[in-house]
Amino acid sequence: MKTQKAADKLVYKIEEVCRMTRIDAATIESWERDFPFLRAGKTGNGQKFFRRRDIEIIRRLKELLDQKKLTMAGIKRQIEEEFGMRVSGPVHPERLRKALYDVRDGLQEIAGSLERQRK
Repeated sequence: MKTQKAADKLVYKIEEVCRMTRIDAATIESWERDFPFLRAGKTGNGQKFFRRRDIEIIRRLKELLDQKKLTMAGIKRQIEEEFGMRVSGPVHPERLRKALYDVRDGLQEIAGSLERQRK
């Protein structure tokens, strides 16, 4: 069985990410807490894995932190902008309420349809 080259892989174990980025696991885990856009996936047995994009983000985080020109909030905004992540502000309560009512109405409609099919 051939092993895949690092560039061909879809996911990487935390140990591989640490080796590739020269950042220790504790730091990466700390960044996961500080930056909501950086989230490792987990396998069924609880082992962390990262995608290529996560590694790119980790490398960029390291670069921005090493420059010491931005605050943590500034770094977060910079990463979100560079990687095309949605930057969202607070949702107005009335807009949220309307969305929830729409979901409720849709679910009631589905439930009614299922009930009619059952009869």
